[in-house]
Amino acid sequence: MKVLFADHAPPKAPGVVFTPFDAVLEQSDVISLHVPLSAETRNVIGMQQLRRMKRTAILINTARGGLVDELALAQALREGLIAGAGFDVLTNEPPREGNPLLELRLPNFILTPHVAWASDEAMQFLADQLIDNVEAFVRGAPQNVLT
Repeated sequence: MKVLFADHAPPKAPGVVFTPFDAVLEQSDVISLHVPLSAETRNVIGMQQLRRMKRTAILINTARGGLVDELALAQALREGLIAGAGFDVLTNEPPREGNPLLELRLPNFILTPHVAWASDEAMQFLADQLIDNVEAFVRGAPQNVLT
């Protein structure tokens, strides 16, 4: 597999080569979003970007709702502009009636209830962090303190 990164310079890791966003859209078989939701990233994937993608591409969003224009995605999936999509997040959570992705009944779309992160390993890691935080607090050396 050749992994393409579309990110902002400077590189965040050695050996990372950045690819322009449009090139990532045009060349990728799978696009997985890993960005926070901000003014710059809201609807970063809309109809224009979906049309640039391969018809065989799969779009995955487990990052944040609002990164993808949900109406455009529903249309793209119905029209076969992309092969499929898997989402674990929606623009509004909890989901609201009328969300176009909740209404999709297509074999090329899967929506999970914002629990894709909750593997056994992730849950154990979370429990271990909680225990570490409590033990550190009891020792008088609190960690992960928000001010």
